[in-house]
Amino acid sequence: MQSFNLNNLLRPHILSLTPYSSARDEYTGKVGVFLDANENPIGSTTNTGDYNRYPDPHQWAIKQRLAPIKGVRPEQIFLGNGSDEPIDLLVRATCTPSQDNLLIMPPTYGMYEVSAAVNDVELVKVPLTPDFQVDTEAVLKAINSNTKLIWLCSPNNPSGNLLQADAIRTILEAARQSLVIVDEAYIDFADTPSWTTELDRYPNLVVLQTFSKAWGLAALRLGMCFASEELIQVLNKIKPPYNISAPTQSLALDALTHEAAKDEMVRQILTERQFLAEKLRSLPSVQVIYPSDANFLLVQFNDAKGIFEHLIEQQVIVRDRSKVKLCGGCLRISVGTRAENERLLSVLQAMDSSSVVDDLPLGTGEEAMKPEPVSNA
Repeated sequence: MQSFNLNNLLRPHILSLTPYSSARDEYTGKVGVFLDANENPIGSTTNTGDYNRYPDPHQWAIKQRLAPIKGVRPEQIFLGNGSDEPIDLLVRATCTPSQDNLLIMPPTYGMYEVSAAVNDVELVKVPLTPDFQVDTEAVLKAINSNTKLIWLCSPNNPSGNLLQADAIRTILEAARQSLVIVDEAYIDFADTPSWTTELDRYPNLVVLQTFSKAWGLAALRLGMCFASEELIQVLNKIKPPYNISAPTQSLALDALTHEAAKDEMVRQILTERQFLAEKLRSLPSVQVIYPSDANFLLVQFNDAKGIFEHLIEQQVIVRDRSKVKLCGGCLRISVGTRAENERLLSVLQAMDSSSVVDDLPLGTGEEAMKPEPVSNA
């Protein structure tokens, strides 16, 4: 098996780059007369807290608290401004514009493609199979010597399903000249271990997670990247000096002391996911409800565009995914609270009832009110 060498993967100038050294890099103590960073010594203009001092540029307090929860070492953690920051940094660290490429498997999270475009990096697309699984043979054929990054979203967005572990493992073992990134934004809603358990086995593995979903901290914009200590050092070298604000760090530290509350919210969301799927299955307008390991459902309707527009009129907001590859006629529905889910269902039920009445031929009796059976595979 070909050995993995990170230095062969990085852009040459990244290897020799001298990172910016901030005031908080040069002195990491918490006590002293701080006259080194040109901060405002008097305080802040807000009444909600003192934010006049720069935050820890490496967020060590969070990493030390997060590491045992995730079963990794603090040195294996990078924290970013959402997952979008490590996505972009990984591209910039490895892909030479107009020369290298990265591989994605649509339908998938759109920021991989955006980051490729922003950085002028060729995008190689190998679609998932019709059941939203990896076409392993096609992926292996598409990889070449310029393939620096391979993106796997599991549970996948927008389909919601986990990708088969054997396919991911095959790619990890075959693509030793590439970084293989498993994006696990929705892993808390899936009944499977995280790929973080395999970090020490696969030096080319990167795992992304987020505080936005299960932890309920989307407004904070805090993403997690887990990788080898060597790669984390590279990401720290090229990131902005103070990429995570002091309020975000403080609130994240507090959240990590309430893991049981996160687990309870996940339990409630899973209960509501099952409730929503069962109720949707009985609607005549629903064609397919795809299996989900996430906090949303991908649902195929008989008139996705019309239903989407009517839901908007009723101030029920879902995502129209009908133009996305393999998602024809589909809406992506986030799992809400019981009240929110019932509101959605009531609007859909009213639409179905109206549609049945409108479609009745004149003079038909009560039997004509019964809708035709619908496949909900």
